[in-house]
Formats: sequence, C-alpha cells, structure tokens
Amino acid sequence: VHVAESGGGLVQPGDSLRLSCAASGFALEDSAIGWFRQAPGKEREGVSCMRLSADSTDYAESVKGRFTISMDNAKNTVYLQMNSLKSDDAAVYYCAVRIMTVSGIGCGLGQQWYPYWGQGTQVTVSA
Repeated sequence: VHVAESGGGLVQPGDSLRLSCAASGFALEDSAIGWFRQAPGKEREGVSCMRLSADSTDYAESVKGRFTISMDNAKNTVYLQMNSLKSDDAAVYYCAVRIMTVSGIGCGLGQQWYPYWGQGTQVTVSA
C-alpha cells in the first residue's frame, strides 16, 4: 500500500489549489481515502474522506462548501480541490488509506482508522 501527495504550494487568500494523492497496492474504489492536515502547533485534523463503493464522502465543517474530494479510478488518484483558501487552511496536507472489506460502511474522518499515510504536501496561504 502506497500513497503519495502532490500539488501543494504557496497561494494567496481566495485562491484555489488542487492536491493529488496517487495510490497503489490496493483497490482504490473499495478503500477509504482520507485527507488530513496539520498546521504548526496544532493537532492533525481530518479534512475530507471518500469511499467510492459506499457512495460515502465527508468533510470537516471548516471546509464544507469550499473543498471537494474526488477520485479518478483510471489514474488511481484521489484529488482534493480547495477553493476560497484562507490563512487557516495553511498546513501540511496528508492523504491516508483505510483498507475496508465490509461493504456499505462510510469513510470516516477519524485518523486512528487510517494505517497508511503519505509524506504530506505543504500548503501555504499568505498575502
């Protein structure tokens, strides 16, 4: 199981950015993929997750309406489209995998359920 994030960078408040999570070694559509972030001095928090086979997505309240998670099965890639970025969104963003075998269960934003993590990609929001 391997995931690798990309797409981070420096943007201004109000800008958009799309993060990518390239996945390999597992069935992407049956697994839960989560996006998490950690800002300096803060605990890591769940941002969004998706489990395609369960038609499940979830978002943290702080990003609802601004961030969108999506999946391209053909490319084994999960995306996090981030619009209207704020300074509070600045953090290292991680994608993580939760291998799931039971059908019908949603993804969940609890990071304790995700054993496989990427190295992270930095998002900086500054004027």
